[in-house]
Amino acid sequence: MTSLDQLTSDWEELSNEYKDLEVVNTNYLELLEGLYSLQQKCTKDIQHQRYRLSQISSNLKTYQNKNITTPDDREVLAELKKNVMKRKAQLYEIEQSLPQKNSLYLKIILGNVNVSILNRNDKVRYKDDYEKFKLILNGIGLFMAIINLLFNNRALELSFIFLLVWYYCTLTIRESILKVNGSRIKGWWRAHHFISTVCAGVLLVWPQGEPWQLFRHKFMYFNAYISFVQYLQFRYQKGVLYRLKALGERHNMDITIEGFHSWMWRGLSFLLPFLFAGYVYQAYNSWTLYQLSFHKDAPWQVLALSILFFILFVGNTTTTLLVVPQKIRERMKERYRLMSLSWSMKARRKIRGDKGLSRTSSDAKEERKEFTTEAEKKSS
Repeated sequence: MTSLDQLTSDWEELSNEYKDLEVVNTNYLELLEGLYSLQQKCTKDIQHQRYRLSQISSNLKTYQNKNITTPDDREVLAELKKNVMKRKAQLYEIEQSLPQKNSLYLKIILGNVNVSILNRNDKVRYKDDYEKFKLILNGIGLFMAIINLLFNNRALELSFIFLLVWYYCTLTIRESILKVNGSRIKGWWRAHHFISTVCAGVLLVWPQGEPWQLFRHKFMYFNAYISFVQYLQFRYQKGVLYRLKALGERHNMDITIEGFHSWMWRGLSFLLPFLFAGYVYQAYNSWTLYQLSFHKDAPWQVLALSILFFILFVGNTTTTLLVVPQKIRERMKERYRLMSLSWSMKARRKIRGDKGLSRTSSDAKEERKEFTTEAEKKSS
């Protein structure tokens, strides 16, 4: 049994440890106050830099338009423009390490809570959690769609549709937080999730009736197919992002999306047919719902969903069709560049042979590494 003296000794030892904790906590609070001051100073300095850059850019344009410049002047002007562009990029990178203001959407949903993640590892970890969330929910969605195809039960239907509402609402919030922390998702693919949230909400309030029963199976098959395609996209884009980040061509906060971006090229011939089939399915849903809107018992939700599905079809198809031709042209240019690089390496080897110089195995390995790296970076 522990004696009283032993208990007293343990308490004194714990008290000494607590004093050390108080010192550490005091240092921590002082560092926090200092950190806040430094953040404010960095923000003001960035604003000052941008103000001065705008003045310099305006003066450059004025000088270029009003003065007849010599070749030396044009060279100086070009160098100044290059430095201005470089400085803007540097300021953007510095800004990513500072707390960012919430978007209007986040302010409405969360209030003025600061969602900036300052630690880079924590940012990447949050992004990875987002990817896992999408993958898991896609699997659950596929399972529930199949269950609803096997059993015609209103409770199962509402559970599935409510899952879609919650899923897309959560995606919009998480993507807005990722956007604050430097993710580059933007444009149509963000709007896509907001429209999908509205679609799911309208489906949730669609009353039971003959029009719903006529559309029900088509909708469940559509969701099962979309879950399958999103899984294919996740696996494909995850691999491409990993490779491009390793080569330094993509940002660590880039994410997988339900569509196509210009950096997604390798394996495209496999993925594009599945994507366009999904877009055609959206158009088919829109047409089916439009036909159902003339049904005598059709509620307002039928025509509303027809319009929303058509918007998704047009947005997805247009965005993908705009990106693919651009990437084809870029790939043709890079193919000729790689051919030129290959010819250049052959010429170097020939010159070495003419001079009677023997290449070491390390020289050959270095050339192969140079060519392979260039090919990996440019063909993607």
